[in-house]
Amino acid sequence: MKILVTGFDPFGGEKVNPALEAVKSLPSEINGAELHWAVIPTVFYKSAEVLEAEINRYQPDVVLCIGQAGGRASLTPERVAINQDDARIPDNQGNQPIDTPIRLDGEAAYFSTLPIKAMVQAIKEEGLPASISNTAGTFVCNHLMYQALYLADKKFPNMRAGFMHIPYMTEQVVNKPNIASMCLRDIVRGIEVAIGAIVDHKDKDLKLVGGATH
Repeated sequence: MKILVTGFDPFGGEKVNPALEAVKSLPSEINGAELHWAVIPTVFYKSAEVLEAEINRYQPDVVLCIGQAGGRASLTPERVAINQDDARIPDNQGNQPIDTPIRLDGEAAYFSTLPIKAMVQAIKEEGLPASISNTAGTFVCNHLMYQALYLADKKFPNMRAGFMHIPYMTEQVVNKPNIASMCLRDIVRGIEVAIGAIVDHKDKDLKLVGGATH
């Protein structure tokens, strides 16, 4: 099995992006799966172009995209991506689409094809906080998740794909009082065991409660 893991470059005034720092620190193999990583620009549409080029380059069985979710306290595999861009801030090239569909020929939404509940369970068993997220936002993270699943639907039918958000790294919140963070070592550990769960549960996810009331 080949797995492509992606991380965004810094955005929104941050000097680092924990997603990129984490994926650069991953081993080349997890549970027998061969890992490759790629840096993705935090730019609408260009992010998808780079992702598709990397998919063509590596021909992965699985794509796991990683993104920063400042303010979240846990590692959060995403359940769904919606066909809508609505940028609160400009991307790294100044683009700020509002109420814009991502793909005119795409579904209204795509659900992750990764075993998100098994991923959450594995992270928790590692002693780290994790939960399923039911919104990937409407910025470039949702955009890339949607594009990855669109590509799987339209061009790479044997490929599974999904997205996981991670918290700020500790050094990012020095001047952000009362904002959650996690050390890079723990973020990397969480991603590693999540990938292990992807390998071990490639045929079927666990049947666990993962919903929310709001």
